[in-house]
Parts: sequence; structure tokens; C-alpha cells
Amino acid sequence: MIDLYTFATPNGKKASVMLEEVGLPYQVHVINIMNNDQFKPAFLNISPNNKIPAIVDPDGPGGKPFSLFESGAILIYLAEKCGRDDLLPKDGAARYTVLQWLMWQMGGFGPMLGQANHFLKFAKEDVPYAKTRYHDETVRLYGVLDRRLSVSPYIAGEAYTIADIATLPWTLRHDFHRVDLADFPSVKAWAENLKTRPAVQKGLAVPQVP
Repeated sequence: MIDLYTFATPNGKKASVMLEEVGLPYQVHVINIMNNDQFKPAFLNISPNNKIPAIVDPDGPGGKPFSLFESGAILIYLAEKCGRDDLLPKDGAARYTVLQWLMWQMGGFGPMLGQANHFLKFAKEDVPYAKTRYHDETVRLYGVLDRRLSVSPYIAGEAYTIADIATLPWTLRHDFHRVDLADFPSVKAWAENLKTRPAVQKGLAVPQVP
């Protein structure tokens, strides 16, 4: 039984979708970041960077308990733990293609959209420069994704992989960063296709927060 520490954010939903895809049983622990639960000492022992998601695997490497934070690392770990070469190929160009798009999401698509969300929706002060900067970069990144998906059914190629799992939850917040998916038809079609997957549907519903 994997322990999943998460909240209802795009990064959190990456881990729950992945756990549903690989079929591992897991127990959800809600870390309410609106109440600053992420700064509590017990969670800090699991996630030194005070961020969700994080997991604890009682049957980690060498059969010992293992805790892991950072959503990208969790996706890689679970794919390899479960031998899911379809979600992350073992080697060769296919593997590195998945990893490059995973890193694109982690280094650009997630952080830039997150900044756009913050300044457009949550910032207490109006900062026009930040709004313009991060929204423009968000639109550029959606363009990168749309061009990729116009020539490929999935982000890393012909197969659904952890690159898709990592990216999808962010596109579902497009209203937060003021992007109309109608402007990016390939992204819209890809997202609608992924949302038909039972594991995606179940994972996106985790956690249930009152």
C-alpha cells in the first residue's frame, strides 16, 4: 500500500493518475496547502521541499521503505517499479524522447503556467508586467504543445506515456491562466481523448477535498 501525500493541484493529480494507471493500491493523505499543512514537521520529513505530491513505498528498493518527492521522479519511479515499459521505455531513443518531454513539462509548462495562475488569479497586488510576461510565455508553451500534438497522437510519439500524464492536469486549468483551448485544437483533442481513460478519470478525482 503506497502512501500518497497530495492536494487538488495539477502536480498532485499527476501522482494519483499514475497510481491508477499502474494499478498499485494506495492510501491518500490530504496535505491542505491552503492551511499550510505542507510546512508541518511530519510532512517535511517526507518532502524536504515542502511540496506535494510525495509518496512512501513500504516495499521500496531492496524491500525497504522509501519516500520520494517531486512529481516527475514519482512518475519515473512508479513506471520502473511496475515494469511499465509502455509508460516509460527501458532504453533507446524512445526512452529519451519521453524524458525530454517530461523535463519540458517540469521545467517550463508547469512552472510558467503556475506563475500565470498566480499573477492572473491569486496575487494580492496587480503586477501588469508579471501578468503579461507569464501569460505570453504560457501561450507560447501551448503553441509548442499544439504543434507537437498536430503531428503526434501523444506527446512522446505513438504511445501514451508519463509525459502525457505529467502534462494533462495543467491543461485542465486553462481557465486559470486565461487560455482558450479552442485556440489550440490539437491540445484540446488530445486532452479530451485522455479524459476517456478510466485511470485518468479516477486519478483526477483524487483527492476529494471538502
